[in-house]
Amino acid sequence: MEMFAMKRVDDFRLRLGKKELVPIMVGGMGVDISTAELSLEAARLGGIGHISDAMVPTVSDRRFNTKFVKNKLRQYKFNVANSDKAIVKFDLGLLAEATALHVGRTMEAKRGEGLIFINCMEKLTMNAPRETLRVRLQAALDAGIDGITLAAGLHLGSFALIEDHPRFRDVNLGIIVSSLRALQLFLKKSARTGRLPDYVVIEGPLAGGHLGFGMDWAAYDLAKIVIEIRDWMKAEHLDIPLIPAGGIFTGSDAVAFIEMGAAAVQVATRFTVSNECGLPKDVQQEYLKAGENDIVVNTISPTGYPMRMLKNSPAIGSGLRPNCEAFGYLLDSSGNCQYIEAYNREVAAHPDAKKVQVMDKTCLCTQMRNFELWTCGHTTYRLKDTTRRNDDGSYRPLSAEHIFRDYQFSTDNKIALPD
Repeated sequence: MEMFAMKRVDDFRLRLGKKELVPIMVGGMGVDISTAELSLEAARLGGIGHISDAMVPTVSDRRFNTKFVKNKLRQYKFNVANSDKAIVKFDLGLLAEATALHVGRTMEAKRGEGLIFINCMEKLTMNAPRETLRVRLQAALDAGIDGITLAAGLHLGSFALIEDHPRFRDVNLGIIVSSLRALQLFLKKSARTGRLPDYVVIEGPLAGGHLGFGMDWAAYDLAKIVIEIRDWMKAEHLDIPLIPAGGIFTGSDAVAFIEMGAAAVQVATRFTVSNECGLPKDVQQEYLKAGENDIVVNTISPTGYPMRMLKNSPAIGSGLRPNCEAFGYLLDSSGNCQYIEAYNREVAAHPDAKKVQVMDKTCLCTQMRNFELWTCGHTTYRLKDTTRRNDDGSYRPLSAEHIFRDYQFSTDNKIALPD
């Protein structure tokens, strides 16, 4: 780090097509944690911001007073007590409408020279994985999004789902991978579309939320993965911008990766305590108070991926009845979800209990919707060092602009505190 200490992120630029950008990408944190407001600030400042299409009907209801969730629950209310959720489907027309609202309103408000992308998770299977993914991707393109980042999955068929869209060749398309092997599989499968990704986000083991590693995540190192992918791409004569992510806490951290051959960095953890972030203020204080021992990686996510979170998240051990009739984002093509299985097992084991505890899985849909699952990056315990403490002991939230500028202009691994 020291040899690059006096260089700043602002000394570099990310080139995507004809665009020249500040090489800072704010990651897409789902269920409106990466809000439109946060993405708009990143774009205004000349970088790249992300919104997320995770549970986009719920996000639309909150933002635009639509009734997608209420109407879906009304439609399937007869099935609430039934363990078989195969009948519970999303109306694809309404799903497109919710996506169009979220993306369209965000793009209408965009100012500045930067870009706004949408993070699209393959693991949101929604009882019809291929069909719902196609609708979400196509609707985002229709609504004018600047780019799509394919996340939480290998996305081997995702390019094919949109190759007939008129914007397929022009919009920025990227993929998040955590290994060279995952990138090779994606490129091989997508090759028949004649389209390479415009950028590759390399997400390391210190990232927040779902991880692209097993429970042996600590055996991996982001810098080593970046170098491996960089060298392979050079040997294959591929020129695709690489964007490391996960644990990049200072501008100097970012410069070290850019000097290594990265085109930009993706950052998210520090923005969780910004005024523009969607986390409630009391939850932000939990992030700011956290120590390193308060952060855990566990397997309670029904997706099958390990997940990093604060260990005092209310969702851990919570035994909520599955609410797939209202939500149902993790139902597979047969209407199954690992949380439903875990919940029913505990109910059967404790028939007289008014409320059960489910320790091994959690209802990701309801818990994320209610901000009760506090996913976080490994460096969350350092957030308290980025701000000042108030007289009452609470910590001062920061503006997204302050955090962005600190990444952009800081040197010597320093962090600028607010005035």
